[in-house]
Amino acid sequence: MNDSDSRKGNKRLTWSMVLVAVGMFGFGFAMVPLYNVFCEVTGLNGKVKSEAVADAAYVVDQSRELSIEFITSVNENMPLAFRAEKAKMKIHPGQYYTVKFYAENTSDKKMVGRAIPSVAPGTATQYLNKTECFCFSEQEFEPHKLREMPVRFVIDPSIPENVKDMTLSYTFFDITDKNQN
Repeated sequence: MNDSDSRKGNKRLTWSMVLVAVGMFGFGFAMVPLYNVFCEVTGLNGKVKSEAVADAAYVVDQSRELSIEFITSVNENMPLAFRAEKAKMKIHPGQYYTVKFYAENTSDKKMVGRAIPSVAPGTATQYLNKTECFCFSEQEFEPHKLREMPVRFVIDPSIPENVKDMTLSYTFFDITDKNQN
């Protein structure tokens, strides 16, 4: 192999590597919108609506009973004691329910938090309608104060028959520093 062939090979390799790097960079930027479209189309990930829905008049399906579990967690070292009034409850699609959540700031400083909801199975997400939820806005927590935060919801009666169990989970994130900027 002569010097000219070696340079051509190196040049081709260099351009290939540059194109791969540019492609990877572009793919990284495209991932978020692609992921959102994928989740919307498939109903996966349990992405929950972040706005209240208006009360709707549903016919309560007394013949069906679903089980809904409530899971609470706090991100990283957020000094917040966070729990649901009930760990699990039986519900009828079409009937409105209110569940209370409690959070207590265990620190000596005021803080601001944001709760991110998630639903499992992901296919049930579109059938969960919340008319009131602390997750719709930022929450301020005074030092050593307990707060009661209700969630009012209904499961649309058109939820598929194979969905018998659901999980609604909330993770609180400390956004105090972000609010001060």
